Amino acid sequence: MSRYFFYLVFVNMVANVVASVPRILMGYRTEGAIISIIVSFCSGLIFCYIVTRFFNSFPGKGLPELTKKYLPRWISFIIVCTFAFTWYIAGLITLVTFSFLLKRFLTPDMPLLLITSIFLLFLSYGILMNSKSVLYTIEFVLLCCLPVIFIITLKAYTTSALKWDFIRESFMYIHHPPSFTAIAASTYLLLGGFNLIIFNRLFKEKQRINWKNMLSIGFIGGSVLATTYFIPIGILGFDAVGDIVYPWIITSDALQLEFFIIKRVLYIFLLLYLAISFVSVLIHWHVALELLKSIMWFKHIKWKKQNLTPYLFIGFFCLGGLKAVTYLTEYQLLEYTGYFLNYLFCSFAIMFGLFWFIKRRAKI
Repeated sequence: MSRYFFYLVFVNMVANVVASVPRILMGYRTEGAIISIIVSFCSGLIFCYIVTRFFNSFPGKGLPELTKKYLPRWISFIIVCTFAFTWYIAGLITLVTFSFLLKRFLTPDMPLLLITSIFLLFLSYGILMNSKSVLYTIEFVLLCCLPVIFIITLKAYTTSALKWDFIRESFMYIHHPPSFTAIAASTYLLLGGFNLIIFNRLFKEKQRINWKNMLSIGFIGGSVLATTYFIPIGILGFDAVGDIVYPWIITSDALQLEFFIIKRVLYIFLLLYLAISFVSVLIHWHVALELLKSIMWFKHIKWKKQNLTPYLFIGFFCLGGLKAVTYLTEYQLLEYTGYFLNYLFCSFAIMFGLFWFIKRRAKI
């Protein structure tokens, strides 16, 4: 598989370590969170393998091209429109989450709308880039951020503030049955491969995913899931972690890099994840934009021979983002994110049915 495929997978893993996923898992720590993580690890790898194998069968083609070729036009329109809305909401959740984070921890005196507007200003430019440039941006950001994230993670495992007794206490609830919401939340970390619905257009040569690729994804995905859940518990305490809205932010504030330029890890952590979150929203909204462009293209909306259809969609994206940050509270965001993740997990049955039908029509 191309290295860019792994970038898509890893960005989704890393970006959601700070978002709502850890908070949801902490809420179910006495109700089967560990079993849910194990189940989601297996299901996430299976989902990743299925979607990758499917698009490997159609080199250079995204979902819009496949649905137009093998499905009736009206069904293709509904499916692509639904996917576009889903990817937009996924990016919106990340955007609102990090707007709240910046407001609370980095720029408390700055109005929330201004923070989001600045974020959207840079995003609007990035979304309009072609898909290849988006992949280059992802590569640059990951190469800059991942080494420092690795150092911070290593520091979290080796700090004296990490109490293994709290982690052992969490295993006392391993006999509890898994929670559907916790499974849906932790599975979401392993779903970056689904961005192939658009980015597969760039993989024009035949790709193959083998057991070594899946082993790499499984090892890193399992490490991210374990780190996401157990480190905040070990540092903050099994009982106390349930009362914290952003467990990983408070966890990072408990760490210090004595011989680094900035001693408090919190500020480094926030800046790193600001870059990662930007790339995550960029991916989701770029996919959403490309999906919408494939089914709705207004030929007569022009200015100086430049078609304004993409700008119209981005305008709606930005309006939705500004409206969301003014309407939602942090607890409402967490609640609605849980609903969205449940919907996403349930939609896999329909999604894989669609893949099976297309492959059958294509006779592959």
